[in-house]
Amino acid sequence: MSNRMLISAAHKSSGKTMVSIGLCAALSARGHAVQPFKKGPDYIDPMWLSQAAGHPCRNLDMYLMEDADVVATFARHARAVNLVEGNKGLYDGLSLDGSNSNAALAKLLDLPIFLVIDARGMTRGIAPLILGYQAFDRDINIAGVILNNLGGSRHESKLRQVIEHYTDVPVVGAIQHDARLSIIERHLGLMPSNESHVANAKIRQIGEAIAEQVDLDQLLALSCKAPLPVPHTAEVQPMSSGDKVRIAIARDRAFGFYYADDLDALQAAGAELVPFDALRDAHLPKVDGLYIGGGFPETCAAELEANASLRGEIRQAIANGLPAYAECGGLMYLSRSIAYEGHTFDMVGAIPGDVKMHAKPVGRGYVHLREDAAHPWPRPKPLQYFPLSNFPPQAGESANEKSNFLIRAHEFHYSSLENLPKDCRFAYHVERGFGIDGKRDGIIVNNLLASYTHLRTIGSCYWATRFVACVRRCKVSHSIPTQENVI
Repeated sequence: MSNRMLISAAHKSSGKTMVSIGLCAALSARGHAVQPFKKGPDYIDPMWLSQAAGHPCRNLDMYLMEDADVVATFARHARAVNLVEGNKGLYDGLSLDGSNSNAALAKLLDLPIFLVIDARGMTRGIAPLILGYQAFDRDINIAGVILNNLGGSRHESKLRQVIEHYTDVPVVGAIQHDARLSIIERHLGLMPSNESHVANAKIRQIGEAIAEQVDLDQLLALSCKAPLPVPHTAEVQPMSSGDKVRIAIARDRAFGFYYADDLDALQAAGAELVPFDALRDAHLPKVDGLYIGGGFPETCAAELEANASLRGEIRQAIANGLPAYAECGGLMYLSRSIAYEGHTFDMVGAIPGDVKMHAKPVGRGYVHLREDAAHPWPRPKPLQYFPLSNFPPQAGESANEKSNFLIRAHEFHYSSLENLPKDCRFAYHVERGFGIDGKRDGIIVNNLLASYTHLRTIGSCYWATRFVACVRRCKVSHSIPTQENVI
């Protein structure tokens, strides 16, 4: 037997992330092996959850992933205690039928739900809220509630009496309002833990508060379940064999948005990941490829600009044909400049455009990309892709052709890439979302592919396998300059 649970809420900003971080820390401190998961596309919450639990958080995305992939990812990484943090409210989601909601995920994985309720200003009204959430979908199990932002012991006593009198849902925890438990927020949500100098102390503080105010024994008793079997899912075979390749990966305060599954997939495809610090390292490691994920380069722009030697080496390496992949923050860093809060900072200059920050999101949410023939990475054979059943083929197009070229992914950026020359090449046509200009994404410069879109190696998108194949092919073509090996 093991434990599994979904920490959800009635609505966004109820405190479920703080509770989830605290539970991971508190249960880990007790000696439990805790595996965190996060529903939906998110980098920042998983960074905090990973640090609190001591194990990489895994994302479960019911829009980007097939159900079998969700179950397989959960079962494959399961430990003694498995905590899934939901996104938004319990019943919120893109579809009217709730097929990609937190409740749907709970049913798919048989997760007991612990509902975090922001109880500020509430007394008797909390009963119909709980009853309504129970009645809306009888196929889910709301195993307990965790009251948050309480106004004192008297407020807590009243709420407990109301819930006990009107409902059959136990109160598993009651957390008093405490400003010290909050984490700094900004435009993309919480400040990433890799930017917080006091992240460990903050996590410990939250964990101690949760351990004092949540009945951990009751939580574990209510979430005890038989482990899920690992379903068989198709695997993409390596596209080519050969020596390992070395890929530099930016890991620092500016760049930290990486999915654990993508890093696993890069290594499984034959990549040795070589971390470097874009803020402090004066030189690029000796590598065969470069990967720069998302993050907040704008908040570190002065330090990135000051590291001129590294910027120059990266610019020259890309000009010389080094295979490189950059997402969002990485794209911003590789541009000519970033304009932020009244200042303009010089960046790498590999991309012939300038980044401008805006007060509101430019692109936000899920995107659908149709891959263009200019895409620089080798393609797997059609049978190595999962079909995308939710995307019916267009006229004259087979299902395999559709699955070869259409990709589901996500974006979240407050910046735009401007002043691009008219003859730029792009890897994708944007069918849903914004990308670089509302119509295209994935700018191509030599062997660099840079996009605002964040890809995941799931569903029909095996970008990690393809990128490693590109790096290996470029390595071979440079070492053996024969005509058949030239890209």
